[in-house]
Amino acid sequence: MDYVKAFLTGGVICSLVQILLDKTKMMPGRVMVTLVVTGSILGFLGLYEPFAQWAGAGASVPLLGFGNTLWKGVKEGLESDGLLGIFKGGFTASAVGISGALIFGYLGSLIFRPKMK
Repeated sequence: MDYVKAFLTGGVICSLVQILLDKTKMMPGRVMVTLVVTGSILGFLGLYEPFAQWAGAGASVPLLGFGNTLWKGVKEGLESDGLLGIFKGGFTASAVGISGALIFGYLGSLIFRPKMK
């Protein structure tokens, strides 16, 4: 049942984003920023954690989950390092995900040899 909840939650999030892209004039970059900021705000309000625990990977993998991870890092950094933690906490919390995206993106570019259009 956990897989079904994760699949349906992720699918609903992706469907809503696709509707947003199709029905508005927002560019993909702005939609992605909107998702990250929304995840951060929901984390700040304490609404994202219960949702992520219920939905599993369907809520933690999309960009909403990345925004929540940034918020948690900023919160922890602020508690441990004060004002400086606001700036470094998000980077510390999301470093593994960002590094993985860069490394696998680079490896993918070596394997598939992308060409400019």
